[in-house]
Amino acid sequence: MIKIALTGSIGMGKSTVAKMFERAGIPVFDADAIVRRLQAEDGPLIAAIGQRFPGTVADGKLDRDALAAEVLGQPESLAALEAIVHPAVHSQRARFLLDNRDKPALLFDIPLLFETHGEDAFDKVIVVSAPFDVQRSRVLARPGMTAAKFHSILGRQMPDEEKRRRADFVVDTGADLSTTEARVRAIIGCLGLASAK
Repeated sequence: MIKIALTGSIGMGKSTVAKMFERAGIPVFDADAIVRRLQAEDGPLIAAIGQRFPGTVADGKLDRDALAAEVLGQPESLAALEAIVHPAVHSQRARFLLDNRDKPALLFDIPLLFETHGEDAFDKVIVVSAPFDVQRSRVLARPGMTAAKFHSILGRQMPDEEKRRRADFVVDTGADLSTTEARVRAIIGCLGLASAK
């Protein structure tokens, strides 16, 4: 089995690229989606977050905007949140590996792969990238996003140029969708996974 990490900064198109791999028959573990699900459904986890960050949980429901306000730009608070959430995510990842143990390849969508020094757990790393002006316009089009919030998020992410340098493969999403799809197919072929389906 080949374990592939998919990473890239905010607004680079990771979700779109992950779906392309999924359509090619490669199971995808989406760390952000898992975190969102856990923060919506996992009672003990929600309670632990509420205890550490008062005012972020009401009636058993987590207010993700209030939590973001608590941790953005606050390294100690962010580390405290990660200490609560990461063990639960690792447990989900272990289950995903077990459930897909007979597959030739698995893809793990991990936005902060390099920032958390997690790249050594994977056989190959794919970085999704786009020109800065494309990235910026995508991110600022998101509901509730501001330029200040965008720059705060960028501040805790490794520069795109450095991620590209460390990658085994780079998928540039700055052009049209068919160009991105062609690049994904080329990577799948390069890894000998053309018949993943």
